Amino acid sequence: MSDYVTVTADSSVENDTRLLVRLAIAEDLSDSVDWTSVCMVDDEQSGGCEIVPRESGVCAGLAILPWIVEEFEADLELEVLSEDGSALIPGQAIARLRGNVRDLLTSERTILNLLSRLCGVATQAKTYVDAIAGAKASVYDTRKTTPGWRLLEKYAVVCGGGRNHRRGLYDGFLIKDNHLQLGGTAGQPMSPREAVEKALKWRGGQVQRMTAPSIVEIEVDTLDQLRDVLSAGPDIVLIDNFSLDDIRAAVALRDQLNPKVELEVSGNVTIDTIAAIAATGVERISSGALTHQATSLDLGLDWYDAAAS
Repeated sequence: MSDYVTVTADSSVENDTRLLVRLAIAEDLSDSVDWTSVCMVDDEQSGGCEIVPRESGVCAGLAILPWIVEEFEADLELEVLSEDGSALIPGQAIARLRGNVRDLLTSERTILNLLSRLCGVATQAKTYVDAIAGAKASVYDTRKTTPGWRLLEKYAVVCGGGRNHRRGLYDGFLIKDNHLQLGGTAGQPMSPREAVEKALKWRGGQVQRMTAPSIVEIEVDTLDQLRDVLSAGPDIVLIDNFSLDDIRAAVALRDQLNPKVELEVSGNVTIDTIAAIAATGVERISSGALTHQATSLDLGLDWYDAAAS
């Protein structure tokens, strides 16, 4: 089975990065300037600084750092000293910047905010991935991302060893309770089996119009729903808020009726429960906690040369 497209530091991520940086610049400067730096620092003063982690974690965002710097339209030289996905060591610089000190001061907080957030997501993802090391299951993100940050946060998940679920509503079918309830006729909800059959038929007729692989996935709440839907042959069945015993029963039922269907667990997935979930034999575990519970990592900007001209 094909999977959802993995987010890389491509043109789509570049576009989102530049949009976010432009917004951040507008927030900081409006239609004015950094008055404190203009007042305190000579306009010809040059210097150099390093981006330095204050705590351990996983690096994410260095691939987009050149685009961040470019958006400030300043004469800054960037040297990247590490790579995304590598370990962050407290006190060990991951990038170096040199140029006009006023420009460096103006860009400092935007650069640190973006990198700190992405490193935090990557670190959170790696914590979950490491918790199920050796299991066949993979850890997936969700659409529970910060508005405007989705591709960047999904990229950070990949840096931490996680995998990407769908990017949006456009790159696959994910049938949920509301779709069943509202997609029926004569006041009766659609059955899970009917919904999958409809999606598969639609995919077969419309695939040339789709811009990404059209995976058909359906969420079920009970073992009876799972039994009903397996014969229809969805790509993935999302078993939501099942107990561990019910997850094991779902795996056994899937193995018996349609082994080609992958099972994804969502709901009540925490760092404390994920290992036990992975041990049930499911292929996929998705958790919004990778993004919405991630804490920005502590990064700082340390000056190594700021001599007045």
